[in-house]
Amino acid sequence: MPQLVLIRHGQSQWNLENRFTGWWDVNLSEKGVTEANEAGELMRDRGLDFDVCFTSFLTRAIRTLNIALEQMDRLWLPVHKHWRLNERNYGGLTGFNKQEMRDKVGDEQVKIWRRSFDIPPPPLDADSRYDVSADRRYDGVQVPASESLKDTIERVLPYWEEAIAPSLRSNQRVLISAHGNSIRALVKHLSNISDDDIVGVEIPTGQPLVYELADDLSTIDSYYLNER
Repeated sequence: MPQLVLIRHGQSQWNLENRFTGWWDVNLSEKGVTEANEAGELMRDRGLDFDVCFTSFLTRAIRTLNIALEQMDRLWLPVHKHWRLNERNYGGLTGFNKQEMRDKVGDEQVKIWRRSFDIPPPPLDADSRYDVSADRRYDGVQVPASESLKDTIERVLPYWEEAIAPSLRSNQRVLISAHGNSIRALVKHLSNISDDDIVGVEIPTGQPLVYELADDLSTIDSYYLNER
């Protein structure tokens, strides 16, 4: 029976500061490091093991994975990194404090940008310091100017089909360390959640989400490990 575990990275420094982060590369906060350690300890103590891991190109997800694997004595496992597992690109919101943005444009507009399914934030200015299009990790990638949740789902699922699903079909146990919105993309697909309902799904930081899958990768059960 294929087994998949999803972990949203531990709290980042910009999570702590209540700022929109997206593709900007921000490190874990002290609490985030603790969450990653605790996730690894929990998976180890519950007897989980893995054959292959996937993560994004962003430090907070990579470090969460490495810290958890170290707790499990599994740093030697193969890890595949891909930009398609990056967080949603928040475009022109990147770097702004969320409350300051509410004060600037109003609660309703910020809610639309954050919680609508298919309305992206305004694009990033071409001269923004948060423009990562020249970062060498994105060579050959058309970095989006901003993304809705729908956009994020549309670029995550091809990587699921191309790389992750084949690993599961070959009976490999898979661990993914990613981000709130890239994980929501996978949860929507795996749990068959509607467009309307997925916008209300929250993914907590540092909590392993276990999927027990049938051979055809349909979901038999899913649960947060700390709740079982």
